[in-house]
Amino acid sequence: VVDTGIHYKGWTRQQAINFFKDNAAKTEHDIVNEIDRYIGNPGQALAYKIGQLKMLSLRKNAEAALGQRFDIKAFHDEMLGAGALPLDLLERRMDAWLTATLQNR
Repeated sequence: VVDTGIHYKGWTRQQAINFFKDNAAKTEHDIVNEIDRYIGNPGQALAYKIGQLKMLSLRKNAEAALGQRFDIKAFHDEMLGAGALPLDLLERRMDAWLTATLQNR
């Protein structure tokens, strides 16, 4: 919301800080750091949401394919095991894990 407020609606830095303070349970220090990052990198905040949506989609696919065999811990271990990955590589990694898990029935 603040990224859009700053770059589309023309909010000042202080307006963005005030909005964030009114709507999030974070320290002022953390809020100011985030606002300054959003000011310097328009659209950067969207990366978090896009990553979340991709991870939820991968989980939904695994749950559907594995049914009762779906193991959230194993899923998370695989998803996070290689560290930070571009989303296309993460998808390939998780597809390979799912295929291997299905073959090990």
